[in-house]
Amino acid sequence: MRFSHPDGSTVHLAYCTNVHPAETLDGVIAQLGAHCEPVRRRLGAERLGIGLWLARDAVHALVADAAAPGRLRTELDRRGLEVVTLNGFPYEGFGAEEVKYRVYRPDWSDPERLAYTTDLARLLAALLPDDVTEGTISTLPLAWRTAYDESAAHRAHSALNELADRLDDLYEATGRQIRIALEPEPGCVVESTADALAPLAALPAHRIGLCLDTCHLATGFEEPVGALASLDRAGITVFKTQLSAALHADDPRDPAVRAALAAFDEPRFLHQTRARLHGTLHGTDDLGHALTEGALPDTVPWRAHFHVPLHAPPAPPLTSTLDVLRDTLGALLGGPHPRTRHLEVETYTWQALPARSRPTTDAALADGIAAELRLAADLLADLGLKEQQ
Repeated sequence: MRFSHPDGSTVHLAYCTNVHPAETLDGVIAQLGAHCEPVRRRLGAERLGIGLWLARDAVHALVADAAAPGRLRTELDRRGLEVVTLNGFPYEGFGAEEVKYRVYRPDWSDPERLAYTTDLARLLAALLPDDVTEGTISTLPLAWRTAYDESAAHRAHSALNELADRLDDLYEATGRQIRIALEPEPGCVVESTADALAPLAALPAHRIGLCLDTCHLATGFEEPVGALASLDRAGITVFKTQLSAALHADDPRDPAVRAALAAFDEPRFLHQTRARLHGTLHGTDDLGHALTEGALPDTVPWRAHFHVPLHAPPAPPLTSTLDVLRDTLGALLGGPHPRTRHLEVETYTWQALPARSRPTTDAALADGIAAELRLAADLLADLGLKEQQ
């Protein structure tokens, strides 16, 4: 979906396909018809943007066969779908029964991360619509924080500089501007926008910037306007924004609240949990640990990294951080010019929701994704953006 900002520029809205666990090229093509096109039809849109996730095996198939990118592009066009952004954070196994810490491997100190992201950039240049010259790829924020030493930091810095050079060469060859967006996430080397300032300041700003995930921002109790002001002062661009909402609990001392939170403690993904007390952020790597007595301060609210559907916050006594998403969009798009142009709804946790909230059919999942996109479109309309027909 494309929207016109009041200044006349185009802002793209997509949803991320990492919610569909296809990891082969055939699986990716099949999901376009089974999932993505039905969402488009529900929205009554002529074209729908998708933030495509391509796992390692799908990327290898696309790179090995010169005709394969054209085949994928044809399928996208035939189904009224377009791609201006890729989710390059998960590498493989995102549909596994247990993902947890695996999603952070390989990290940017491993040459395979550079190779994978380079392939993604070349593929995105081939997949961009004919009238679009700029694409983005979100990626992990360097590494998970443990076992990341000075040597690893040096390798990661060198890899990202090498990637920037390759993207410059790609632009010279194709005229397509591909930009990389590091996505701060709780528990990683770059957990917050503040953590991003130093590493990104040392990298080519025209190629490597930030992916702002509003669930992650909220989980860390960051204030959107202040966070964006710090990025502006450092000359760091938000190339991409992921629209997502975290799980919020006002009173974690209440047994009913803790019971409600426990329903979201599931074995597939990490749900890093944070509490801010007297200006200090306290955290655990997973929600189950947070529920252990004394693991977190319980006199202040908790937030957990669980992407809850934008249009369907959890039942009381819990809620979501949709207000943080709304404030972030206002700060990014409510001014005279957009500060980001690629928006991606990223609720990948539909099948990890408590059973009563989980979609049981493909049709129900498509209904939910379409509802999220409608809500996002309404928020954009409130800011004066108009959907292009």
